[in-house]
Amino acid sequence: MSAIGLEELRLHRDRIRRESPDTDFRLEEAMTVLSPRDAKDVEEAVRWALEGGRTLDVIGTGSKRGLGRPCDCDAVLNLSALTGVTLYEPDELVLSARAGTPLAEIEALVAAQAQELAFEPADYGGLYGAAAGGGTIGGVVATNLSGPRRIKAGAARDHFLGVSAVSGRAETFKSGGRVVKNVTGYDLCKLLAGSFGTLAVMTDVTVKVLPRAETETSLVLSGLDDAMAARAMAAAMGSSCDVSGAAHLPAAAVGGLDVEGIPQDGALTLLRLEGVPESVRPRAEILSGVLAGFGGCERLGEAASRPVWRAIRDVRPFMLRPDAAADALWRISTAPMQGPALADALRREAQAQVFYDWAGGLIWASVPDAETAGAAAVERAVTAHGGHGMLVRAPEETRRRRDLFTAQSEGVSALSRRVKDGFDPQRLLNPGRIWQGL
Repeated sequence: MSAIGLEELRLHRDRIRRESPDTDFRLEEAMTVLSPRDAKDVEEAVRWALEGGRTLDVIGTGSKRGLGRPCDCDAVLNLSALTGVTLYEPDELVLSARAGTPLAEIEALVAAQAQELAFEPADYGGLYGAAAGGGTIGGVVATNLSGPRRIKAGAARDHFLGVSAVSGRAETFKSGGRVVKNVTGYDLCKLLAGSFGTLAVMTDVTVKVLPRAETETSLVLSGLDDAMAARAMAAAMGSSCDVSGAAHLPAAAVGGLDVEGIPQDGALTLLRLEGVPESVRPRAEILSGVLAGFGGCERLGEAASRPVWRAIRDVRPFMLRPDAAADALWRISTAPMQGPALADALRREAQAQVFYDWAGGLIWASVPDAETAGAAAVERAVTAHGGHGMLVRAPEETRRRRDLFTAQSEGVSALSRRVKDGFDPQRLLNPGRIWQGL
């Protein structure tokens, strides 16, 4: 693709109109990349698309292009030049940045102040065979991606305080602000989080940051089957120990962690505790007692605990390796105690391999039949046991044939269409990225 700035685009448009006033303005849109430098440029780009009836594929660095249906658009709106932290007040626990700002840059900045993005944003580069560290803050918020700490800290949308954005009507709007309790009327931040750029183009986002735990430890139970592990995780989450991560990896998934110091000879159930050392130590003792009926616990120190939870966060057991087949990958949310039954159905019907996060409420399922992605089996399983699924990885042609998520109810589908009509009635922004026709 050839890059073309918006000023060049305007000059080219004006020249064509002067020289050929009766000729409709057309570019080789499929080969055009619009690279806005600021929020005003973004508004101009959307207006250009609106006036010409064109569609825009909205991306940052493109690190998640494999997530969602392919967009066959007329032009690419690339926000990767829209970078920079515009406000950071560590004492107020708030940070604002332009949407294309690299996530790695933000994480390094807040880490220097002993803070973090508590929703633990995942890095899915490895799932698509790409380098790690390629995501942007706008991309993370737009996809609402959250890591293992979601069970304690909430999702990305719960840390999303404010936004400046441009709708599909080419109208700039702002929502939220710099504090949590500032919402009157509709909370548009919650709506835009997880919308995959289909409602508006975010230009600047404000998020909450929190102090980073001084230390952490993980308790490890070995050899539990899925149902027993679900009961162990439920007991841990129901205790007073303030568990911040609960995951279960069957034996087949353990080897993919590739973390030194982790047992490799069977299934593992991991429970994470974070905080100051004076708090973590007694909580670990109490939790060991809570889990005594499930077998003896081993304890991982911080040096092993941090990398193992990063590996779980980034779905490393199902990373796309050069020598591996490109299997399909599903991210399925369900009630934690329903997880084992749902996973058993996927094993029987789709030969899936699985592991569990969010105390069993999140199932990662790798399906060897990439051509169909095991979609029928996933639909049946979530219908029978409750929940919903998102197709995280599959070949492009497979993703073209199906929606990003498992089926919506008729009422929710109608609501989705009305929301899209309100923000982007001409279907300019990432059309079809989540649902066909939207």
